Amino acid sequence: MQRRDRGLSMWAEACEMLDRAERLHRQFFTPVASAAHPVWEPPIDVYETDAEYVLVVALPGVAPGSVEVTIERRTLTVLAERHLPALSGRAAIHRLEIPQGRFERRLELPPVPLELGRRDLVDGCLVLTFLKRR
Repeated sequence: MQRRDRGLSMWAEACEMLDRAERLHRQFFTPVASAAHPVWEPPIDVYETDAEYVLVVALPGVAPGSVEVTIERRTLTVLAERHLPALSGRAAIHRLEIPQGRFERRLELPPVPLELGRRDLVDGCLVLTFLKRR
């Protein structure tokens, strides 16, 4: 009987993890209602060191040359478009979880003097390094 309870417990734990993953997916890849065109928002990580801020924007499948980064006042805007991959012949889509289409992400930068130092695309992520100016 104990073995069955452990199996049910593991199953419940696995279902709970799947539910959490679905919630996170909906949280990060939901359309932005305020935009003029349908867009999605990629998730961003922000790190700070003594000398810089590093922003990592998840952009799976986005061509590096299509990414536009602008800074107006203290608002950073990252936008581009992710297209479905070109497939030879006709293809049936069985699952489509990675967002596609136009995306836009705005983020208010901290109120300190910053200078964009580096802009790299690494492992499907845009990495922006802002140097703190003294």
